[in-house]
Amino acid sequence: MTAMPQTSLRRRALELLAIRDPAAKCDPSRQLDESRHPLDCAEQIIPPADLPGVPDRPALVPPQSVPRRSVATVAGRAALIHALAHIEFNAVNLALDIVWRFPGLPADFYRDWTRVAREEALHFSLLRDHLQGLGHDYGDFDAHSGLWDMAEKTRDDVLARLALVARTAEARGLDVSPAIRDKLAAAGDAQGANILEIILRDEIGHVAIGSHWYHALCRERGLDAVDAARQFAVRYGAPRARAPFNVEARRAAGFTDEELAALTQSAAGPGT
Repeated sequence: MTAMPQTSLRRRALELLAIRDPAAKCDPSRQLDESRHPLDCAEQIIPPADLPGVPDRPALVPPQSVPRRSVATVAGRAALIHALAHIEFNAVNLALDIVWRFPGLPADFYRDWTRVAREEALHFSLLRDHLQGLGHDYGDFDAHSGLWDMAEKTRDDVLARLALVARTAEARGLDVSPAIRDKLAAAGDAQGANILEIILRDEIGHVAIGSHWYHALCRERGLDAVDAARQFAVRYGAPRARAPFNVEARRAAGFTDEELAALTQSAAGPGT
């Protein structure tokens, strides 16, 4: 009997991206690697319609319509954990998307982002388990789709994707995660605070991967990294950076002094 050919790593990433059920997407994403799926860097893949696969719930609303609640109550903590789980679910989709979408990059590019997909899927699972312990589940609260919106805008340029998703939207987590962790700890939610500590540790590594490949591709294209990021932000309508910044974490994640200075200037607004 002739053995069936294995699904390639990048095709498997696309298959997982298209799955709607969160557990059916995230559980196998935690096992995604080359030992199960051979890597073909040059493979050209035609995607199905309706990406990414998302569940019927949560309802997606404009960011300003997602209510803020006090973490002093169980319901408020559940709403916060749900918001974080939604971010991590989007992060799984983003990692899977960058693995399949952009052919012709070095093998280590796909290996790095496959690792990110595995870790983001773990983060989602940790948060969902904690949410269930608080009497809720993923989908019980409204959420927004801002992270994926930028992925759609940058679907034709991997450098823009790295600049505006990995090093802008996802890097924002480095700035806000410590405060959220401390807020949960102060409210007596030690489990939630511990999960945030794991996420912050891993996200420094994820943003560092984005920084490595962003700088490498800028060099390959002969672009200045700071100027290119500024131009991408204008071209794709990225939100302006917001201070304060977690400078220590951003340095660990590959931001240069020049990039940090540019962030500070951007946050201060025009004319500064």
